[in-house]
Amino acid sequence: MPRYDYRCRACGQTFEISRPMSAAGDIARCPEGHEDTVKLLSTVAVTGGAAAPRATGGGGGGCCGGGCCG
Repeated sequence: MPRYDYRCRACGQTFEISRPMSAAGDIARCPEGHEDTVKLLSTVAVTGGAAAPRATGGGGGGCCGGGCCG
């Protein structure tokens, strides 16, 4: 279930709520009970153990990597 970050305009507290995407636009009360909140733009961090794709073949592209320099 996605997590959304909110900030309370009344007390300034930032908090997080897990809710379905269908409820993303619903009012979110801060932990202090205020309803004047705004949803923050969240950044997504993707981590994993996969390596970047490697080029195959002898040339790496570019002029000198492609063999056009003499």
